[in-house]
Amino acid sequence: MTFAAIAKVGAIDPNRPTGEHEHDYDHEQEEKQKYTCPMHPEVITDHPGNCPKCGMKLVPLKEKKRATSNVQRSTSKVGAMGSPAVASHPVRDPNRPSHDHAPSVAAATHGAAGEHQHEKMQMEMHSTIDLADPMSREGSGTSWIPDSSPMYGRMFMFGENMLMLHGAIFPRYTNVSTRRGDDRIDAPNWFMAMFSHPLGDSTQFGSRLMMSLDPLTEGGRGYPLLFQTGESWNGEALHDRQHPHDLFDELSFSLSQKFEHDLSAYVYFGYPGEPALGPPAFMHRPSAMDDPDAPIGHHWQDSTHITFGVATLGAQWRNVKLEGSIFTGREPDEDRYDFDRPRFDSYSGRLSWNPTRNLALQVSYGYIKSPEELHPETKIHRTTASAIYNLPLGTDTNWSNTFVWGQNNATEEGKTQSFLIESNYQRGRNTVYFRWERVQKSGHELVLKPFDESEIFPVSGYSLGYVRDLSHGKGIDIGLGTQFTINDRPDSLDRYYGDDLGYAFQFFLRIRPSQHSHGEHEHAEHVAGLEK
Repeated sequence: MTFAAIAKVGAIDPNRPTGEHEHDYDHEQEEKQKYTCPMHPEVITDHPGNCPKCGMKLVPLKEKKRATSNVQRSTSKVGAMGSPAVASHPVRDPNRPSHDHAPSVAAATHGAAGEHQHEKMQMEMHSTIDLADPMSREGSGTSWIPDSSPMYGRMFMFGENMLMLHGAIFPRYTNVSTRRGDDRIDAPNWFMAMFSHPLGDSTQFGSRLMMSLDPLTEGGRGYPLLFQTGESWNGEALHDRQHPHDLFDELSFSLSQKFEHDLSAYVYFGYPGEPALGPPAFMHRPSAMDDPDAPIGHHWQDSTHITFGVATLGAQWRNVKLEGSIFTGREPDEDRYDFDRPRFDSYSGRLSWNPTRNLALQVSYGYIKSPEELHPETKIHRTTASAIYNLPLGTDTNWSNTFVWGQNNATEEGKTQSFLIESNYQRGRNTVYFRWERVQKSGHELVLKPFDESEIFPVSGYSLGYVRDLSHGKGIDIGLGTQFTINDRPDSLDRYYGDDLGYAFQFFLRIRPSQHSHGEHEHAEHVAGLEK
């Protein structure tokens, strides 16, 4: 093996006799070498092979260094999956004494928390946006989710280059009640590729491509969703329907740099992309990944996730990040296949903080100029705050929760509020999720008659869903799910929606890549070593 061969060369002392003692020493060195998984540092074994948890190739466990100017860069990882990591090993100086070359038993096999943390840091996979971040922290655009969040996808390594593929599709039947409801068969979907290339130990280039086949599966009107508003079709504002996403939802590039004293910075450009405004987009939140529907407060919280023209500059110190963006305020037009004209007429700023591995906080503000094509005079001042809490509860069990508040201060309508709480509990093949929302929407947003346009109506939604995986942890997770939603509205809206209770139900398949910790190797072999 490469490491053993290097260790052997480095351990030769030209002044000492060769023979049995040298042979014993080499044998001892080989016995001391331990191997670990880049994704699961608690897996330690005395022989090479594959990780029993995720199937990744085990890499040599490196001796602890007393000081380093930069944390050694890992070449494995992104959004969610396992792949072999490439470990580099220093060449030994044959003129140095042999006792300086041999790694100590304590350094190679130490199981204490300090050593474990060192190895974890050394093997950590990096975000494609900022090389100082762990990959598990990366949300949509430049946003953060908790470090402990589950990650789903397939990763491929090409030398030091990483390519990560992930996404989801929901073939389903959905039925929405009331006069404004509808029923249909459709398939909301999205697909994403993430790429990173190191430019040295402290610099990284990243790029991302996100696409959706919604223009084909949803059509121009999108899918039925009670009280949903935003964007247009055939020159008329959409209401009680979720608009389809564009074919190209993100095409972005980033360059990040690590500095001394836990500082890092990055630049991000997207056409389209996502500015530093709001929480991570709903489909990228662990608490919402099993829900086929968009939140009805989407255009108060995270609707700028598809913006044709974004430039962001961010600076980070430890677990605190400050970033600012200039971007195009206009939402995507009705042609879902083209690239809209960039304007760079709006701006935003966001402060993010991950105080623990399980918690991600953000507050943000943005000025959005002329978001609606049908009402170009409208300007919106948007303020948001969110908290995402993720709690791993053991092997293949996770609980994720999100709270979002969003406020729009729009021309002529004034301030309107939105609130959202989501929760997702996954245990093995079973997932239960919940979403509650309350949003203040104007009669203009809901496309009511002129005498009601200036009124503000509080509307709500309560959704409960369940998914049972038919295929789980075998590369692709295919789940059979159902969801039931009750919508609440003031009586003054009965003239538009009828007297009946507003509700919706759906049956769907959820198809996505498996979580990285499952992998293709399902044997129950107990690895020699420690499992903390």
